[in-house]
Amino acid sequence: MILSCSHIRKAFGTDVVLDDISFHIEDYEKAAIVGINGAGKTTLLKILVGETAPDDGLAVLSKGKTMGYLAQNQDLTSRRAIYDELLEVKRGLIDMEERLRRLELDMKQASGPELDQMLETYTRLTHQFELEGGYSYRSEITGVLKGLGFAEEDFSREISTLSGGQKTRVSLGKLLLSRPDIILLDEPTNHLDMSSIAWLENYLLNYKGAVIIVAHDRYFLDKIATKIIELERGRSTVYLGNYTAYSQKKALLREAQWKAYLNQQQEIRHQEEVITKLRSFNREKSIKRAESREKMLSKIEVLEKPAELHDEMNLKLEPDTVSGEEVLTIRRLAKSFGSNRLFSGVDIDIRRGERVAVIGDNGTGKTTLLKIINELVPADAGEVVLGSRVRIAYYDQDYQVLHMEKTLFDELQDTYPHMNNTRIRSILAAFLFTGDDVFKRIQDLSGGERGRVSLAKLMLADANFLILDEPTNHLDITSKEILEDALNRYTGTVLYVSHDRYFINRTATRILELTGGQFLNYIGNYDYYLEKREAVQQAALGAPAGQPQANPQSSGASAPRGNPVSMSSTPWASASAQTAPTDTKQMWKARKEEQAQLRKRQNDLRKTENEIASLEEQDRALNERLTDPAVAVDPAQLLKIHEEKETIRLRLETLYELWETLADEDSV
Repeated sequence: MILSCSHIRKAFGTDVVLDDISFHIEDYEKAAIVGINGAGKTTLLKILVGETAPDDGLAVLSKGKTMGYLAQNQDLTSRRAIYDELLEVKRGLIDMEERLRRLELDMKQASGPELDQMLETYTRLTHQFELEGGYSYRSEITGVLKGLGFAEEDFSREISTLSGGQKTRVSLGKLLLSRPDIILLDEPTNHLDMSSIAWLENYLLNYKGAVIIVAHDRYFLDKIATKIIELERGRSTVYLGNYTAYSQKKALLREAQWKAYLNQQQEIRHQEEVITKLRSFNREKSIKRAESREKMLSKIEVLEKPAELHDEMNLKLEPDTVSGEEVLTIRRLAKSFGSNRLFSGVDIDIRRGERVAVIGDNGTGKTTLLKIINELVPADAGEVVLGSRVRIAYYDQDYQVLHMEKTLFDELQDTYPHMNNTRIRSILAAFLFTGDDVFKRIQDLSGGERGRVSLAKLMLADANFLILDEPTNHLDITSKEILEDALNRYTGTVLYVSHDRYFINRTATRILELTGGQFLNYIGNYDYYLEKREAVQQAALGAPAGQPQANPQSSGASAPRGNPVSMSSTPWASASAQTAPTDTKQMWKARKEEQAQLRKRQNDLRKTENEIASLEEQDRALNERLTDPAVAVDPAQLLKIHEEKETIRLRLETLYELWETLADEDSV
């Protein structure tokens, strides 16, 4: 075991973020910490590395082990070039190499015992230099930089001139090259394109150390993680396996929790009803039974109501107008920025109901394509034609469609003036903006909050063609799943750019890969793209220049479209058809018997209650007769009344016990 985390607790004021967090990490284990935004994932990482002190509990790193940490945002101020900055990580090897060179020069002038001593030192240092990778560290640096998306011409760029995302990549490279025994990564894929993410996956899978990752990239977590640590409502739960295994186990556990909670609530209500009824019988034995049940009820450990699945955001997308069959037609499209040609001769057709994902490396022109379609950027050549009755709603990753100076309330009211105040507030509440939150200025919101405002506007647009640029950026996993479900239910057409492979895999019906200035077409999701990518790219490279690659009718990546398989032609379907009527009949018969038994118990219970009520009424009437002066002096009548009351009492004793038994059976 390399790291132990025991009973960690952390609060900020009255807000308890972490409460009794415990888990451990084994040597070489790859673990992921997941949870909604605000669950305390980054806070936990900072506690593990010692940047933040816990209020209670301990995080212990094994003796002699080293730890490295990559925060989400980096602020490197170095004046060095990118390559030289990473080279500094290998300062120990550089110093050792310089010492070896000096020894080589000195040994030329030495002799006798002095030379022997130098040779011994040289042999020892050479062996150490080799063991620590001294002969390959420069090529290792080059490999890491290229893997993280830096071209060789970038190696000489000064750190201070880089963007925030580029600085984060440099910091990640330095961390990987330093090779600590355990690496903690907070959203390492945020500033990486797909190629770089794939490289990082492979690097971490083969890393000779432990890794803890906080990430919203579920495809990445599926590839890397063998353990999931979930933070929910301040508590931690550990699941073995990758993200998909965790998601499946979580769903089963949630279902079991809901079932247990509902069953317990039903039993509590039943016991309360029985107690009330027993007390209404107003006899000592029934009251004691009621008290016994009350005591039993007070000892029940009441289960907490499980959190609703996807109860955070309420996103419903539905067009108010059906578009024509042809939604978008692009012919001979070209775009360059100076000498940088993004693409040319592009032909694309998008039809109603498709969900098309555009993928490719950073800087290839994916966002530019969306901006050309939305007339935000002019094309150099070609034409873009929208089909009949097409209405576009655009989600911009830079939130340029939002007015930064406005409040959330004004943003929606000005865009949709027909909506009343109550409707605006309810929409914002569905996206987690309540109370005075609606009067915050958009410029003061976080990236995730701005994304939610954009999604709210998207939901209200009633568009039949959604164009989305990185819609999952800044969304937590739960919110991503909500968006996925909404898009999969959406009956309009969707064109989007995304690096989120899990999101693409769940939502895309077609993929356009922008590579080498061409759009390669794949009719399928991300798994299908991975399966066909190599063959399609080879075919595209061998295609005549200028030949369209994005037309689904001509692309070699299209999935086979044969005739549907007849159910009768498959053995399992045939067997199922033979057994189904028998199984259905038996199930129907069992259900009818169960319903008949339930009706009988309810009927018996009703008859018992009616007889109890009747006998209690007779007993009250006899009590009134006993107060009659004429009866009080008539021994024969008194004896007869007392005999009747005793008969009623004995029958009621039997009926009370029968009612209690039937009531318990009826609750099963």
